[in-house]
Amino acid sequence: MISGKQRSYLKALANTIDPIFQIGKNGITESFLKQVDEALEAREIVKINVLNNSSLAAKEAADQVVDSLNAEFVQSIGNKFVIYRESKENKKIELP
Repeated sequence: MISGKQRSYLKALANTIDPIFQIGKNGITESFLKQVDEALEAREIVKINVLNNSSLAAKEAADQVVDSLNAEFVQSIGNKFVIYRESKENKKIELP
């Protein structure tokens, strides 16, 4: 579990990154989760866009992805959300 100060720090980092994944009408599949898992290991912080044709809201999708990948929810704004997970091998982000 990350603290409020750490969450604020991650929000500031997420402000400058673009979404690298999209959730559409197919929802959250195993292959999607595998790709996000690999991206989290490489980047530690990932922004995901939920398209309008998706049956999931951004917060619902974030909850499912976070639960499946053992990650931390950072924030949700509109149809985008940000998740974080500390990398085991490629540690880049030093939390305060």
